[in-house]
Amino acid sequence: MAPKVVLVTGVSRFLGGNLAARFAANPDIERVLGVDTEPPPRDLLRRMGRAEFVRADIRNPLIAKVIATAGVDTVVHASVTANPAGPTGRTVMKEMNVIGTMQLLAACQKSPHVRKLVVKSTSAVYGSSARDPAVFTEGMSPKELPSSGYAKDAVEVEGYVRGFSRRRPDVDVTTLRFTNFIGPRIDTVLTRYFALPVVPTVMGYDARVQLLHSEDALAILERAAMHDLPGVFNAGGEGVLLLSQAIRRAGRLTLPVPSAAVPSVGRFFRSARLVDFSPDQMRFLNWGRVVDTGLLRSEFGFTPRWTTRQAFDDYVSGRDLRPLIAPERVEAVERGLLDAAARLR
Repeated sequence: MAPKVVLVTGVSRFLGGNLAARFAANPDIERVLGVDTEPPPRDLLRRMGRAEFVRADIRNPLIAKVIATAGVDTVVHASVTANPAGPTGRTVMKEMNVIGTMQLLAACQKSPHVRKLVVKSTSAVYGSSARDPAVFTEGMSPKELPSSGYAKDAVEVEGYVRGFSRRRPDVDVTTLRFTNFIGPRIDTVLTRYFALPVVPTVMGYDARVQLLHSEDALAILERAAMHDLPGVFNAGGEGVLLLSQAIRRAGRLTLPVPSAAVPSVGRFFRSARLVDFSPDQMRFLNWGRVVDTGLLRSEFGFTPRWTTRQAFDDYVSGRDLRPLIAPERVEAVERGLLDAAARLR
């Protein structure tokens, strides 16, 4: 059933705000509400058009009144985030992610109007370790449970969502486990990381990185809200890049750091307000993570427009990073290495 009244959380950020803008442009949707603790930036607010901004904190039980009064039938929970803001950002981030989700689900449970819930989750729920399989499918569990940060938040969020689904079996629940976002318009820990002039890496490791273009992410969230597609779906672009390949394609220089020095380097970048590395993000830079997206294509009915490599290249060109090393030279070196490896087989 197509939605009539949609509520989107996290509209002061790229994903939530632009998703609300897409819904507002759809004449079949009667009303769009965008919720956040802070108003969206002015240009994003303009793009949101007729969407109504509601300044509200989803950690507060009053969110139930917003949902009930407006007769919301579709909720898109897009505010679960890995990007802390300010010196106490990680504490607030956990509260918003976990407590905010609990209150939002309680509000949805109380409302007889809610018929659909879409949750932005992350492939970080699978963790990152040396024992990981080559590819994670939706039915797999992590070899080592995430112990902190965004990944742990997401595991807790998904647990609460499963509980909600059992209590309200009449609500279609779609959980989307996104790989890391990339693109010229979105700001994430990873986009800031690859924009550093010298990129620190963990000595002796070369993680496999699977990315999803931010425009594909918006299209996936929109499709989940507009169609009845319950279930859990991995969402990522086709193919992978090695971390070293991505850094070369961005024309950056690497700074290999011994494992023992990684925490100190992370603190330096955090204190300089360049990139906020959390322990789970550092593990990702060690081991990487790749997910199977077969269900996204076959059951969800969506094939990302950009592959991992195309999405990364669009980020590089769109951000005008002005590579220190020309991309053509990088591609020539990569082709040479692949040819050499093929001859040795």
